[in-house]
Amino acid sequence: MRLSSSSEEKRNKRERYSIRKTMDGSSATSSLLIGYEGVPKSDNENMDYFLDQDEENPQYHNLQQHTISWRSSAVVEELKQLYSIALPMIITGLLFYGKAVISMLFMGRLGKDVLAGGSLSIGFANITGYSVLSGLAMGMEAISSQAYGAKQWLIMGHALQCTIFILISASVPISFLWLNVEPILVYCGQDPSISSIAATYLAFCLPDLLFQSFINPLKIYLRSQNITQPLMYSAAFALALHAPINYFLVYYLELGLRGISIATVITDLNLLTSLLLYLYFTGIHKRSWQGWSLECFREFKPILSLAIPSCISVCLEWWWYELMIIFSGLLGDAAEAVASMGILIQTTSLVYIFPSALSLAVSTRVGNELGANRPDRARASSHVALACAVLTGLIAMSFTTTLRNAWGRAFTTDEAILSLTAMAMPVVGLCELGNCPQTTGCGVLRGSARPSLGANINLGSFYGVGMPIAVIMSFVLDMGFLGLWFGLLAAQATCALVMLFMLLGTDWGLEAKRARELTRANNSAVQNEEP
Repeated sequence: MRLSSSSEEKRNKRERYSIRKTMDGSSATSSLLIGYEGVPKSDNENMDYFLDQDEENPQYHNLQQHTISWRSSAVVEELKQLYSIALPMIITGLLFYGKAVISMLFMGRLGKDVLAGGSLSIGFANITGYSVLSGLAMGMEAISSQAYGAKQWLIMGHALQCTIFILISASVPISFLWLNVEPILVYCGQDPSISSIAATYLAFCLPDLLFQSFINPLKIYLRSQNITQPLMYSAAFALALHAPINYFLVYYLELGLRGISIATVITDLNLLTSLLLYLYFTGIHKRSWQGWSLECFREFKPILSLAIPSCISVCLEWWWYELMIIFSGLLGDAAEAVASMGILIQTTSLVYIFPSALSLAVSTRVGNELGANRPDRARASSHVALACAVLTGLIAMSFTTTLRNAWGRAFTTDEAILSLTAMAMPVVGLCELGNCPQTTGCGVLRGSARPSLGANINLGSFYGVGMPIAVIMSFVLDMGFLGLWFGLLAAQATCALVMLFMLLGTDWGLEAKRARELTRANNSAVQNEEP
């Protein structure tokens, strides 16, 4: 063994073999060099020892192999952590998708007018109600996950209470809007009979706003603690009863569309009841829940400051797809274009389940690690998740391209609609190649309490880039239906590139400091209220 006398050689080695901290914050060289004879035990001495080794020494190469092995095991461990959250969320998403499909099947059996009115009401409910509640609930995501990582249990309980109050408050104006939806739809040019059917469906769906005001925060509350399987089992239980309840209400009680609406409400009530029973019998809430209290309003300002941009970010993306349907209705072959657009949006909704679950998982992981003051782990989690998102996008693109000629036949036999669908499916696949990293990136931003950045990126990408391109290509360049999807492709590509640029430039040490300040500020507020 020879010692290097050249500081330049040491510096070159330091650059070639950068020594990163281990996942628990200790020195990588410390953990890797333990067991090597004659190795000093202090971190500085370990670094000098590592740099002084001869590259031809077998012991030196063993050390390199241990370093590579450590990095590989860290990636594998992070993959396990991510997908222990993501896989149950994927199954849950598929179950929710099945619930929507069952409702649509029962609508279709009641006639084309009921199907049209029901579809219109569901679209209106998504735009004005469910997207708003889902987006507002995400305001608690960063606070709850970071508080869990920092072991600030009371903050989690207060964030849950405050978010429920915010969602119930938001449900009040949404309810008034739904009760007056018929004249609004007629004013917008919709058929009066179809508008009446849509108004009936929404009126009987009003209780669902209250149930969703509890379900959305509870899902985030559990996921922040890496608890996802109870939600999956609860969703499976609710879905198992959904079809029988529909059949009983629609045919036995002869309630028609009203029965389908009521069945949707009962299914969500079953889901909520299952989650509450899980909390009650496991007692997992006892650390963070000390009963309803006005102290939760101490969290109101920080949660609302995160909830509003989160809501805007979610709504901007949801609304884009509804605008795609409206633009389709302005094309020359409007009937076929709208029908094909509906099929393709159902396709993207199915595919979206997978990057969405990954987004929820990485948001939890990043929030937990920043709250625990482990910025290296948060960075590693974001990088691994983004790599998985790119792979997911490639799989989605292969799926849509391979099945472009067969997929539409599951929905219709009309040749004109099938032709439009097959033509657009490869472009849909390219959109998913950008959508998967973009969706995952939004999860990283939520977990690090930066939803405003995500909202600004979505606004600029979808409405500053995508929409003008869609309008120009469809109506000015006469590309028609395909031009709308090229506009979405431009939006997704822009969003993904900007998102990746911002995430790769993130100062994770600074984000960990912000997380400490966020949880410390909320914890101080809680302690000031205690007697």
